[in-house]
Amino acid sequence: MIRLLNLELQKLLLNRWSKVLIFVSFILPFFVILLSSLKINFFGIFTLELGELGIFNFPIVWHLTTFFAAQFKFFFAIVVVSMIGNEYSNRTLKQNLIDGLSKKEFILSKFYTIVFFSLISTILILLITISIGLYYSSYTEFNIIIRETEFLLAYFIKLVGFFSLCLFCAMLLKRSAFALGFLFILYVTEWITFGIIAWRANTDIAERIQNFFPLKSMYKLIDQPFQRLAMTKFPDKEQMAYDYLVHWDEITIVLGWTALFIFLSYRLLKKRDL
Repeated sequence: MIRLLNLELQKLLLNRWSKVLIFVSFILPFFVILLSSLKINFFGIFTLELGELGIFNFPIVWHLTTFFAAQFKFFFAIVVVSMIGNEYSNRTLKQNLIDGLSKKEFILSKFYTIVFFSLISTILILLITISIGLYYSSYTEFNIIIRETEFLLAYFIKLVGFFSLCLFCAMLLKRSAFALGFLFILYVTEWITFGIIAWRANTDIAERIQNFFPLKSMYKLIDQPFQRLAMTKFPDKEQMAYDYLVHWDEITIVLGWTALFIFLSYRLLKKRDL
């Protein structure tokens, strides 16, 4: 595993644009800190400071930071599709196979890289969240701090699943731009399918089925936190209640898609004439 990971990291670090995108991917999550220090001046009448509203208290801060940090995953997605696009355009894929790298090892090297960068990103979010929470939170008891840290696991699984999808798209289409375009087409297709099912049956059935779709299932791992924030300010509004927790069945669905995308990527490479 270490050998394959080192091989892939060397390729990425030798590419200037890959280094830039990786750097941006790791820097952008720190903008969550800027969010915590954001001050909004309302025409000089009063200043609203987000950090003083209690929205960065433990344990809700885990939900907030992982949700916003996940929005920056598209930058590393470009790196993932570029890994495959460059292999085909530079003919390094064929050379690697000639040098003795098996097709299975080739796919595994990409997957290990995905897991490696997802893990680093998760560790960064862990450190960022701890820093924000300890600075702003009114609750500093250890049992409260570690409550809802399952959002970190959901964040990690979400990144691995999404980047595995990107890997499959790149293997299928061989070109970075086409692979990214395919992601958009998949997103639109999921919502069109949802609309058709809702029209034929009903919205509840359509939502349950949609939760099994690749992109939707990844999104469901960390639901939007805005409604939850509103619940903390208006606890008597029962209509605001919703299930925002991380569930093991949702994690299982994404892990299933991840395994399928890696397997299909391997099958494509195995059957393809290089």
